[in-house]
Amino acid sequence: MSNPVIYFEIPVVDLERARKFYKKVFNFSFENEIIDGYNMMFFPFSESDKGISGALVKGDVYKPTINGVILYFNTDDIDDTLKNVEEQNGVIMYSKTYNAKYNFYVAEFQDSEGNRIALQQFLD
Repeated sequence: MSNPVIYFEIPVVDLERARKFYKKVFNFSFENEIIDGYNMMFFPFSESDKGISGALVKGDVYKPTINGVILYFNTDDIDDTLKNVEEQNGVIMYSKTYNAKYNFYVAEFQDSEGNRIALQQFLD
């Protein structure tokens, strides 16, 4: 059996503001598409790479929150990513913390739209 999660959507209020935030924080590029009447900006995706992808989505059923599901983005440098978050006026909600059992760092931040997003940096 494969990993159960295959796709995610991050609710946004201002799609362009969210696109700029995620571009500056992670250096992502996006593809814009309208599906079922909802404006979506898709994160990068490659069939040959590990992991899943998703989209920033604006619409009447999409409500940003810090109280819902938390998505974890992989990062090679959690300190640099957290610095980028703060430079984009994001809020650090859970400071960089080391998990000795699994040998990784985690942190959480509030994005430009009010969502709680997490970071994870695996160590060698």
